[in-house]
Amino acid sequence: MSTSVHPDSIAELQQALAPAREQLVAHGVYQSLHSLHDLRVFMEHHVFAVWDFMSLLKALQRELTCVEVPWVPRGNPATRRLINDIVLEEETDVDPEGRPASHFELYLRAMRECGADTAPIEKLLAALAAGATVGQALEQAQAPASVQKFVLATFRIIDSGKPHTVAAAFTFGREDVIPDMFRHLVADLTQRFPGQLDTFSYYLNRHIQLDEEVHTPLAQQMVRDLCGDDAQRWQESREVAVGCMQARIALWDGIRAALTQSAVL
Repeated sequence: MSTSVHPDSIAELQQALAPAREQLVAHGVYQSLHSLHDLRVFMEHHVFAVWDFMSLLKALQRELTCVEVPWVPRGNPATRRLINDIVLEEETDVDPEGRPASHFELYLRAMRECGADTAPIEKLLAALAAGATVGQALEQAQAPASVQKFVLATFRIIDSGKPHTVAAAFTFGREDVIPDMFRHLVADLTQRFPGQLDTFSYYLNRHIQLDEEVHTPLAQQMVRDLCGDDAQRWQESREVAVGCMQARIALWDGIRAALTQSAVL
């Protein structure tokens, strides 16, 4: 039987995440990006996390709203509004010229702008469109091992059938920590590489603004709504959120190792 939890369970969850969050924000990968080549290596790994983030988001929309025909009202109207607001800005934000674009599409544009290789992520998308599973698509794309491990961990959460843990992964594994991570990347990029990273700088700044000012508060409220007074749900959400932080650290470790290897070569 579930027991009542204190209204400040979000604060308690954040406290449990603090050590892993600190490790992530202070990760050495940020200081390893010395050249455009280094940034290309980073982006060629990170783009897979940008992509699977959208699958987390759409899984929440599928679970928390009605996306079928005939339509019927489903779930909490306030939660529906929260998730649809986030979907609007993640899937159909605007590019620097004011044209609609998803954040993933902005990231691909930024990769092309700086000469990063988009072929692997495009192979993944093509494989998925042809009916491959996520695991098969990752293999066909020849994604790095650290990327495959990260993405498969994301989809295990999606496939769990537990909206509260998907929401915890989305909120605390992504939205809540992204602004602090990206601040390490956005500093001085435009000055160091004029004209080559304009879209990337726009993408980073846009994420910092939206995630910090809009998405994180909305997403935290979504977790509150889904967990309610159920102590077991809060515990599961904490475990998943910590696991997501650890998965991101492992992904960053993989990128740093790739940077070290490419420097040797």
